[in-house]
Amino acid sequence: MSGGELFTKDATKWFVSITRFILLFGLCFLILQPILNKISVSLMEEQDLYNPLVISIPEHVTSANYQLASQFMDYWHTLLSTFIVSLTIAVLQIAVCTFVGYGFARFEFPFKKFWFGCVILLIVIPPQTISTSLFLHFRYFKVLFWEFNLRGSPIPYYLMSAGCMGLKCGLYIYMIRQFFRNMPKELEEAAYVDGLGTFGTFIRIMLPDAKPILVSCFLFSFVWQWTDSFYSGLFLGNIKLLSIQVSAIADRLDNYVKYTLNKAGGASPGYIQCVVSTGTLMVIVPILILYLIMQRGFTESIAQTGIKA
Repeated sequence: MSGGELFTKDATKWFVSITRFILLFGLCFLILQPILNKISVSLMEEQDLYNPLVISIPEHVTSANYQLASQFMDYWHTLLSTFIVSLTIAVLQIAVCTFVGYGFARFEFPFKKFWFGCVILLIVIPPQTISTSLFLHFRYFKVLFWEFNLRGSPIPYYLMSAGCMGLKCGLYIYMIRQFFRNMPKELEEAAYVDGLGTFGTFIRIMLPDAKPILVSCFLFSFVWQWTDSFYSGLFLGNIKLLSIQVSAIADRLDNYVKYTLNKAGGASPGYIQCVVSTGTLMVIVPILILYLIMQRGFTESIAQTGIKA
């Protein structure tokens, strides 16, 4: 009766839905397939790695790879130190970047555009380009007439994070600044009329409304610090961190096979890759669990306050 109009509309709707499902399924598979492959390899014995009949499902299931990776990384002690460093750095970075981002969004001061351009440069320029300068600066760190060697201690990294020069700090400043710029100025004006000062308005009015962006930046900072190897290797060499310990698994496994198992040839390349993949998986899984817990708590808190995330 409609001359095919309803059929065409329904067919188009189903075609779009099926196409969307295929694209999302393919995207999810591309993201999850490497993790699923690491899980499969981590459960294989060495003979399964060279068996052409074994592809994804191991024939001989073993937990020895996890035991070796845990032993080589000193896993539980390293996990605790990594959590402490990542948490303190994330809290410090977000606290400082929130003040700076709010200042760029709401206040006028000399050379404002120039300083914000420096923030953009901090995002664009890779940190490896200034690694030599950072190393020399903190290796011969001078305070008045005294010179200190801060290399290998966490102090330089905390100083950089407090000065908004830590890992991805430029990105956090930009995101927070854009969020505050989109908030209506009438909120602040009403607070000023009610007698609040600048700092009181920021703490009592602006920060509660900025919960979504602050939690997002905190999660970014925590996750990136958890997996960082550049700044951690440059400044935190004396502290055991998972991102650094994973890179040492290959040499430790080779020495273990040579001198403990008395195999002159050492560990095979496939077996080394297997244990390294297991260690990488042991680094990823805790951060995924923490992320899901934090994200769930964040969603519940947003729902209670009535704010749409």
